[in-house]
Amino acid sequence: MKRKITAKLSEWKNSHRRQPLLMYGARQVGKTYVINEFGRNNYENVIYVNLETNLTVAADFNNDISPEHIINCLEIFYKQKIVPGKTLIFFDEIQSCERALTSLKYFCESVSEYHLIAAGSLLGVAFNRDKSSFPVGKVDLLHLYPLDLEEFLWAVDREPLAVSIRGCYTGNIPLSRMLHDTALHLYKEYLIVGGMPAVVNEYCTSQRLLDAATVQALIVDTYIADMAKYTTPAETTKIMAAFQSIPAQLAKDNRKFQYKVIQRGGSASIFGSSIDWLCAAGLVVKCNKVEHGHMPLAAYQDFSSFKLYMGDVGLLTLKSGMPAHNILTSIETHNTFMGAIVENYVADQLRIHRSELYYWDSAHTAEIDFVIQDQDKIIPVEVKSSAHTRSRSLSVYKEKYSPPYAIRISAKNFGFENQIKSVPLYAVFCIA
Repeated sequence: MKRKITAKLSEWKNSHRRQPLLMYGARQVGKTYVINEFGRNNYENVIYVNLETNLTVAADFNNDISPEHIINCLEIFYKQKIVPGKTLIFFDEIQSCERALTSLKYFCESVSEYHLIAAGSLLGVAFNRDKSSFPVGKVDLLHLYPLDLEEFLWAVDREPLAVSIRGCYTGNIPLSRMLHDTALHLYKEYLIVGGMPAVVNEYCTSQRLLDAATVQALIVDTYIADMAKYTTPAETTKIMAAFQSIPAQLAKDNRKFQYKVIQRGGSASIFGSSIDWLCAAGLVVKCNKVEHGHMPLAAYQDFSSFKLYMGDVGLLTLKSGMPAHNILTSIETHNTFMGAIVENYVADQLRIHRSELYYWDSAHTAEIDFVIQDQDKIIPVEVKSSAHTRSRSLSVYKEKYSPPYAIRISAKNFGFENQIKSVPLYAVFCIA
C-alpha cells in the first residue's frame, strides 16, 4: 500500500543530520507495515524487534542501554551482522519498553552511523517520565495518520484520477463531468471505509462494505482495550464515556464540545484529562476556536471552546450507525448528521497536513468551519455536504477581515468566482 510518508523516510535515510527516527501515531495506522516495507526496499537487511512480544530482547535493555551492548545482543540473537548504512534496526512497539526509548539518545550521541527507526503508539500516555527520560532533541519525529483520500485513490487503483484532481485544483479548472461523478462516488466510499490501512485492504480485497465494517469494529475494540490497559478503572470509565459521546457532540447544531453531553453535570474538571488522553493517543482530532481572523492564529485561541472529531471518518460512520446506503445515494436527503460526517472528514484531511486546526465564530451569530494559515495569509474554509452553497457566515467573515480569498468545499466542481475558490469534497487533500 503506497503511503506518502515513504518519501519522508527516504529524506531521513539520506540526511547528513540523521538521528534515530521515532514514528508515532494511533494504533492500526500502518506504522509497522510502512517501516518494514521501506527497510526491505532500501537496505540489505532489517533487524525487526517487536518489544511487546519479544520479551527476551526487551530484557536486554533492563540494565545496560549502551548502543554497543544492544547491538551486540541483537547480532547474537538474530545471527546477523549489523552494518551501518546497510542494516536497518527497527524497534517496534517501543512504548512497551521505556528503557529502549531512552536508549535512542545514546544511539544518537555515540553511534549515529547506525540507521535506527522506532515506532510506537500511545507514547503520550504510556511513557512513565518518572522512571525513564524521553530523548528530547535526540530523535527525528514523524507522525503517521490514516490514509488520506489521495492515498485511498492510490489503493483502489485510481492514481491517474488523483493526478487529474491535483491539476484541476492548481488551475481552478473543472474536472470532466464523468470524472467528477466518479470522484464523488469514491469520496462517498471513503466516508464509509475511512483510512485505516487494514480496513482499506479488506475493502480492496473483498469489495464488500460489510467486511470493512467488521475490521473497523475490531479496531475500535483495540482502542477500548488500550484505555483499560494504560489507565485506572475510574479513568477508563471517563475516557470511554468521552469517546462514546463524539457522535452525539457532532450531531448538535452547535458542534462545540460540551461536557454535559457526556453526562449530566459533566465539566472540564471531571473530563478534561479524559479529552487530553484521547488527543495524546491520537484517537481524536481537536479543533480550537480562534477569536480573531488575524495572524498568527495560535495567538488568538480560546482554549475553553473546541470541537472534537474522530481521528478516522470511517470509524465515526461506524460508531454513529449511519447506513451506508444513505451516504452512497445520489439523492440529496435532509440528514443533519451527514453534515457532521463531512465536517469530520475535512478535519481529518486537514489535520494530516497541519499541526493544529482552528475554527472561528462571532458571538454565535456566524461561524466558519475552519480557518487556516497559509504562510502570511489567513484563509477561511467553509464546508458544505452538498451542492447547495449559500452561506451568511462566510459573508460576515469576509466583510470583517477581508481575506485574499476564501475556500468553499462542497459537491460542486472546481472554480474560482467572487474571491471564493470552489474545492470539491474529493479534493480536500490538495489543501496542504
